[in-house]
Amino acid sequence: MGKEQNPRRVAENEAFAKTKMLRTSPQKLNLVAQLIRGKKVDRALADLTFSHKRIAGDVKKCLQSAIANAENNHGLDVDNLIVAEAWVGKNLVMKRGRPRARGRYGKIMKPFSEITIKVRQVEEQA
Repeated sequence: MGKEQNPRRVAENEAFAKTKMLRTSPQKLNLVAQLIRGKKVDRALADLTFSHKRIAGDVKKCLQSAIANAENNHGLDVDNLIVAEAWVGKNLVMKRGRPRARGRYGKIMKPFSEITIKVRQVEEQA
């Protein structure tokens, strides 16, 4: 007489991870997400490790979490994983300001964003 299990949100050969409240704009985060889309996970981790973008470290953590979810929660083979999808979304925007000349006020927007990475197991080609 337990609680019913929630249905899976992804296919049997997929796993995903989501990171919220990343302190960067979605536009900048999407540049890093484009680096890893469609690549094998070991290649994507190498690209993120040697990327000069500041946010690449947080994206790498999210990708490592998706790989760990695939291995531990869904029993997928890590060597056959690819980054199937990586999408970026907006989060909150902190609004700050700075006094400007002639009594005006300059708006400073500090955006946050979120990233979701989905990995998929592919069969090895003979």
